[in-house]
Amino acid sequence: MSFNVLNDAALNQLFRDARTVHAFKDTPVSDAVIHQLYDLLKWCPTAFNAQPARYVFLKTAEAKAKLIPALMPGNVPQVQSAAVTVIVAQDTRFHEHLPTQFPGYDAKPLFDANPAMTEATAARNSSMQGAYLILAARALGLDSGAMSGFNPQAVNEAFFADGRFKANFLINLGVADPAGVHPRGPRLAFDEAAQIL
Repeated sequence: MSFNVLNDAALNQLFRDARTVHAFKDTPVSDAVIHQLYDLLKWCPTAFNAQPARYVFLKTAEAKAKLIPALMPGNVPQVQSAAVTVIVAQDTRFHEHLPTQFPGYDAKPLFDANPAMTEATAARNSSMQGAYLILAARALGLDSGAMSGFNPQAVNEAFFADGRFKANFLINLGVADPAGVHPRGPRLAFDEAAQIL
């Protein structure tokens, strides 16, 4: 059986040559590219087609200034140099959209009755959607750097005061400054990380 495998250039861009970037060139990312990015990542799967991730794309100095107090000091230059910093958040009431987004059956009551399942589903699937965003950015020729070094409560207070959305993690986007690209770290071998049963 043959598979429709992407060519090596595409695989290199998505995986082998891509790096987590810590500094970016002064190259803007247009709103049109941000829309294109979302229009790619939105097709990736989530449980119940729940799509709990919510994205806030910070481009302006004013928007980033609201974020900077919540960052660990070492992460401030990364955000300042990035063309865009994305707050990947999770919608705590994502299940309100299930009647239109998951028409197979009425799944909303499952989440209405089970807050723990709702929270776990939102966290797991918004994390996956953030990873999809990174791959979509790479596919469009952008570089990225995901960050978890921030105070989520401070981000929530600054951007999501009504409490519905909760910050998950941050992603910086732009064009890499070579000075901010470190050598690739090692990876576990297959036998250390996986098994086939």
